[in-house]
Amino acid sequence: MALESSRSAFARARRSVGGGVGSGLRAAMPPHPLFVREARGAHVWDLDGDRYVDYVMAWGPLVLGHGDPRVLSAVSEIAPKMQVVGTGHPLEYLAAEAVLEAVPHGERLLWSNTGTEAVQVALRLARAATGRRRILKFAKSYHGWHDTVYAGMAEDDCDRPATPGGAGQSASVLDDLVVARFNDARLAERLLGDAVERDIAAVLVDPVMSNAGVEAPSPQFLSTLRTLCDRHGVVLVFDEVIAGFRIARGGAAEKYGVLPDLSVFGKAMAGGFTQSAVVGRAELVDQVTSGVVHAGTFNANPIALAAVAATMRALADPEVYDQLERISSEFEALVGAVLGSSPDFGGFNRVGSLLQYVPAGGATGLHGTSGLWAEILEGMLRQGFLFMPSGKVFLSTAHTTADVEATAEALDRLLRKL
Repeated sequence: MALESSRSAFARARRSVGGGVGSGLRAAMPPHPLFVREARGAHVWDLDGDRYVDYVMAWGPLVLGHGDPRVLSAVSEIAPKMQVVGTGHPLEYLAAEAVLEAVPHGERLLWSNTGTEAVQVALRLARAATGRRRILKFAKSYHGWHDTVYAGMAEDDCDRPATPGGAGQSASVLDDLVVARFNDARLAERLLGDAVERDIAAVLVDPVMSNAGVEAPSPQFLSTLRTLCDRHGVVLVFDEVIAGFRIARGGAAEKYGVLPDLSVFGKAMAGGFTQSAVVGRAELVDQVTSGVVHAGTFNANPIALAAVAATMRALADPEVYDQLERISSEFEALVGAVLGSSPDFGGFNRVGSLLQYVPAGGATGLHGTSGLWAEILEGMLRQGFLFMPSGKVFLSTAHTTADVEATAEALDRLLRKL
């Protein structure tokens, strides 16, 4: 893989686009971001025409792979008729009905465009319902780039004043955050025991820590949060922007049997198009009719909702999740076995079709992962396999056993040289 055209494209992009990338974390790709001209199924082609097996999958949305014909057909049908309209249209409720039918606690939803936006909507609903202002989140967990939640990003940021995750953030809003530790039920119980005194309106949790190591909840952790929230009048919010419709059709509620009050969905819901949603109890969502502001020009646009409706129809087939589990377990077994050949190589955490590389004795992170991952990332790219700087791995129904076997063989060749 020459990568020369991508290098030139990145240099050109930096002259017009801040950082040279449309989303900042893409710049962490060594030796530089990959620029592509085409994507189909489980593969992308760069500007030089070289093909890569893609384990980035647009950072999570593409459960069905690139360019799924069912999604493209639905979008192609609606696009000539309308794109963005300032009125209602049938897809608003048709797509909503499809989402609500899949989600165990889905009574009502609100459309939005991104996960960051939808998280803010959910927290606003929680504050309105409780009359409180603070949010309890968990250290390392990412809930979008907004000042109010992009904090407490380090492992040891628990049970102390939240610190900003980056420069330029307003420190004043961080007094609204209380930071706990994922899977630490005792700490959560202590903090929520003073929910009234601490003014805690909501618990915001990614049920599998999608951006913080892919850590499954320990037995009873989510149910303990549910009990504590009920006891202390706190709204339980699942951030399922990454995990939702990927780890199960009904999301974390289906997989773990715990119903939150609200869930935030995005990414996989729209099959590669931009849309998100806040889903949950009608009495919470319906506050938008009595004073809670929820707005957005592109909310529920017909193009995106055609994609949502088509994606949800596809995901209603149980074979989709059987197929995802088969290919993901194959990846874990074959590629994981290559890593397992030495205690120095690290391994994978996996929840469904979402995996995370975990270095030996090292730590994972949103912006990059320690250990051998930087060498693996670039070395695999040069052999035609595209992974993420953070070490997350996304599988899709478009990936094949042949893709996985080729990945394992390439990784074995690489590690023998390191």
